[in-house]
Amino acid sequence: EGEPEREKPGVESMRKNRLVVTNLDKLHTALSELCFSINYVPNMAVWEHTFTPREYLTSHLEIRFTKSIVGMTMYNQATQEIAKPSELLTSVRAYMTVLQSIENYVQIDITRVFNNVLLQQTQHLDSHGEPTITSLYTNWYLETLLRQVSNGHIAYFPAMKAFVNLPTENELTFNAEEYSDISEMRSLSELLGPYGMKFLSESLMWHISSQVAELKKLVVENVDVLTQMRTSFDKPDQMAALFKRLSSVDSVLKRMTIIGVILSFRSLAQEALRDVLSYHIPFLVSSIEDFKDHIPRETDMKVAMNVYELSSAAGLPCEIDPALVVALSSQKSENISPEEEYKIACLLMVFVAVSLPTLASNVMSQYSPAIEGHCNNIHCLAKAINQIAAALFTIHKGSIEDRLKEFLALASSSLLKIGQETDKTTTRNRESVYLLLDMIVQESPFLTMDLLESCFPYVLLRNAYHAVYKQSVTSSA
Repeated sequence: EGEPEREKPGVESMRKNRLVVTNLDKLHTALSELCFSINYVPNMAVWEHTFTPREYLTSHLEIRFTKSIVGMTMYNQATQEIAKPSELLTSVRAYMTVLQSIENYVQIDITRVFNNVLLQQTQHLDSHGEPTITSLYTNWYLETLLRQVSNGHIAYFPAMKAFVNLPTENELTFNAEEYSDISEMRSLSELLGPYGMKFLSESLMWHISSQVAELKKLVVENVDVLTQMRTSFDKPDQMAALFKRLSSVDSVLKRMTIIGVILSFRSLAQEALRDVLSYHIPFLVSSIEDFKDHIPRETDMKVAMNVYELSSAAGLPCEIDPALVVALSSQKSENISPEEEYKIACLLMVFVAVSLPTLASNVMSQYSPAIEGHCNNIHCLAKAINQIAAALFTIHKGSIEDRLKEFLALASSSLLKIGQETDKTTTRNRESVYLLLDMIVQESPFLTMDLLESCFPYVLLRNAYHAVYKQSVTSSA
């Protein structure tokens, strides 16, 4: 009985007196009058200048929208933090919905505002020379995510199609999986569009070409030994003696692994772009696919590369990566003849092939069936070997298939050699490294299992798979 009467919902909008006006009412009235006046006067002359209120409003909305998009990425250079692509996409869509409601009050073309602003965001700088979301995300993925992969804090998990944090002493400030899984990469493609994704790819390729330049220097240092090894792969004792004379073996493998990691990230980005474009422009994407799948084998390389470039821009995987070819062909070394360049490219493949067995002694080289790869990312070597060979021998006009066959012969004979060794530490993860041969062939459009069988018995691969799966079960138990 003693309970005071509660206010019913909606009391706040009941008016006892029409003269009582709240602050919000005043603002609301002012705003509607303003909108009406913008519509009412198409343009007016001020001091011999024609002022168009609608255009003025449109240009200011563009400026505000641009600042807001870049602001919503919440990029902090000091802490290297950035918003997840999916979060930014949600924020941008919400912002666009609000802007769209302005059309109910003022006759302006808000679609034009969206097109102007969002297209500029797909370039690396906007029309005022300011950084865009394309440049911010490209920097973040290269400088933060991929750098931590090469530092050994993150690994690429093929089973999950994502990069995942590894347990380390100093925890990372971000969770790699939340930035690189399928839905995040699709959101990134949606935001950056084909132009932005092309810029991301070109930046990735620039990093790969600087690694290749360093690899070429290491080949030149070891050129004599590698030339001898190339022709004596069927003489095990001679190979063992020559291998001891090689320098920078670890560096070669580390650099090739980094290249593989970057290419794995690129393939995630390309796949996401393809998904997004298939949703937006299904007929165009299927035409491009059709075009790519029916290039006759005897097509002139220049023509084929044009088709690959088109396919690559739509996110389709190509036998020869056009962006990688462009990046590597711009590396012109002085005083080196094309023949010499070709020889260096051949010897680089030899160097990688004969170095593979050293991976077996690394504790981190153990294959994990759960991630379908190795925690030190050496499974990414399969991508690196295939794509670097395809690009280099396209540039130097060699036969990609012949060079990869030579690579397989050298790699398998080198790996068969560690099959006979008894030293436990050097052969610790021998089976896990054997699997690399299978991965290289599976990944390659140029190699076949028949070819692998001719130089590396399949029974060894089968036993290797059996051993690593058994090992993973016992270690998890």
